[in-house]
Amino acid sequence: MTIEQLSVFLENKTGKLVEVLETLSNAGIDLRALSLADTENFGILRIIADKPALAREALQSEGYGVELVDVIPVSVDDKPGAFASALRVLADAGIGVEYSYVFIAPKYTTAGKAYAIVCVDDNAAAIKALNDNGISIVPGSDLYGM
Repeated sequence: MTIEQLSVFLENKTGKLVEVLETLSNAGIDLRALSLADTENFGILRIIADKPALAREALQSEGYGVELVDVIPVSVDDKPGAFASALRVLADAGIGVEYSYVFIAPKYTTAGKAYAIVCVDDNAAAIKALNDNGISIVPGSDLYGM
């Protein structure tokens, strides 16, 4: 099972990140996770939000370039090497990881667990490999509903 992540393209200028976040806040969107990667001139903001389609509409109405991307949410033990083990499963299956980010949400997850968002080149193959190796895929309803 995949979830929808927003990928927002931003100018690398002071205040642009907060403008996006204010737009989402004004639309009643609640964030679940966020990652920002930048270059000299632009950045890619990746967001897991509680209402991804509404978030995309709000951002597009303000002129932002935004895409919804299917990503895989996994749950791993919050201990050294656990996420590496999940990625090893993907590597051994020949599945390329484009990017990933990890976060914890102690209030919403079993104690000792962390979440990882993984974007891969073949979602179906990755989900099968992860499932076959006992790596938990987080239902979208659980993640969006945090």
